[in-house]
Amino acid sequence: MTTESAPARSSTTRVVVASLVGTTVEWYDFFLYGSAAALVFNQLFFPAGDPLMGTLLAFITYAVGFVARPLGGLVFGHYGDRIGRKKLLVLSLVMMGGATFAIGLLPTYQSVGVLAPLLLTALRLIQGFAIGGEWGGAVLIVSEHGSAERRGFWASWPQAGVPLGNVFGTAVLAVLAAVQSDEAFLAWGWRVAFLLSGVLVLIGLWVRLAVAESPVFLEAQRKAEDSGAEQKPPILEVLRHYRSEVLTAMGARFAENVVYYVLTSFVLTYVATFLDLPRGVALNAALIASVLHFISIPIWGALSDRFGRRPIYLLGTVGTGVWAFFFFTMLDTKSFWVITFATTVGLVFHGAMYGPQAAFFAELFGTRVRYSGASIGYQLASIVAGSLAPIIATALLAAFDSSLPISIYVALCSVVTLVAVLRAPETRDRDLAADHAA
Repeated sequence: MTTESAPARSSTTRVVVASLVGTTVEWYDFFLYGSAAALVFNQLFFPAGDPLMGTLLAFITYAVGFVARPLGGLVFGHYGDRIGRKKLLVLSLVMMGGATFAIGLLPTYQSVGVLAPLLLTALRLIQGFAIGGEWGGAVLIVSEHGSAERRGFWASWPQAGVPLGNVFGTAVLAVLAAVQSDEAFLAWGWRVAFLLSGVLVLIGLWVRLAVAESPVFLEAQRKAEDSGAEQKPPILEVLRHYRSEVLTAMGARFAENVVYYVLTSFVLTYVATFLDLPRGVALNAALIASVLHFISIPIWGALSDRFGRRPIYLLGTVGTGVWAFFFFTMLDTKSFWVITFATTVGLVFHGAMYGPQAAFFAELFGTRVRYSGASIGYQLASIVAGSLAPIIATALLAAFDSSLPISIYVALCSVVTLVAVLRAPETRDRDLAADHAA
C-alpha cells in the first residue's frame, strides 16, 4: 500500500470534518472583522466627517491583517514541514480565537482615544498571522489523507469553511442588527459576535485534536530521518527549487482573492453607504449568497477531479471577469432579490476557482516543503490582492462616483490570473509523495 492509497473512508471523513469545523471557526473570526469594518468600526474606532473616509480608514486596518498573513504562512509553514500539520493547526485556532475574543472587549475611540484603533490594529495583526498559518495546514492535511482520485473534492471542503465562516459571521451580525436598534447595536450588540468566538474555538479544538497526522508527511519524515541528510530550512528549498510554482500560485490566487473581498466586504459599503439602503439588505443578501457559495465549492472541486484543475479554474476566472460588468448594474436596482442574485452568481463563479485551488496548490510542491510553498504563494498574493481590494474599490468609488472603474479593476485582475493558470501545468494526476521540483 503506497502513501497515495486511500485510507479508510471514515478516517478521511473525520479529517475533512475536523478541518472544515476548524477552518469555519477561524474564518468566522477573520471575516467578522471585515463586516464590522464596513458597518461598525468606521464609526466607533475611526470617526470622521465623511462616512466613506471612516470606512476607508477601517479597511486599512482590515488590510493590516493581510500583511501579517505571509509571515504567518512562513513561520507556520516552516514548523508544519518540520514537526507536522496537526500541531500548527491547533495553535493557529487558539491564536485566532483569542484575538477575536479580545476585540469584543476593546474600548472605543470615544473612551480611550487613539489607543483604541492601535489596540484594534494589533489584534488584527494577530488574526492575520494566525490565518496565514491556518490555510496551508488545513488543506494539506486533507489532501495528504484523501485518495488521489478524489483529492479535488476532499481538499475543497476546508475551502468551503471560508464561506461557511462568512455565513456564520454575517448571520450573527444580521440577527443582532435585526433585533436591536442601531443605537444598541453600535453601543454593545456588535461585541456579542466577537465574544461568541470563545465558544466556537473550544468546539473547533475538540474536533481538531481528534484527527491523526498526515500519513504522507509521516512517511516523508521517516525517509528524511533514515537518510541522515541535513535538512535545510523549507523556505530555502522553496526559493531554490520552486520559484516558478510560487509565482503560479500567486498569479492564480490574484483574481480569486480580489473578487471574493469585493463581493463579500466592499459590497456592504456599496449597498449601505453609496446606495443608502438599510444595513440588513446587504447582510441578508451576503448571507444567502454565501450559503450557495458553500454548496458550490465541493461541486467545483469534484468537477476538477474529472476534468482537471486548469479547465475549472479558467472557467471561474473568465466568469468573474465578465460578471464584474453586470454586478454593480444589478446592485443599482436597489432590489433585494436582484442584489442577492448578482452576489450569488459572482460567488459561484468564484467557487470555480476556489474549489480546485487547494488540490492544485498542494500538487505544485513536494512534501518536504509543501506547507511552506503553498502557504507562501497563497498568502503573498493576499497582500496585493485581497487586502487592497476593499481599499481600492472604496477609493475608486469615492473618486469617480461610479462603479465602472471597479468593474474594470476586477476584470484586469482576472487577466492576471488567466495568464498564470494558462502557463501552469495540469497537476490532477500528480503523486503527492513525489517531488516536483524544477
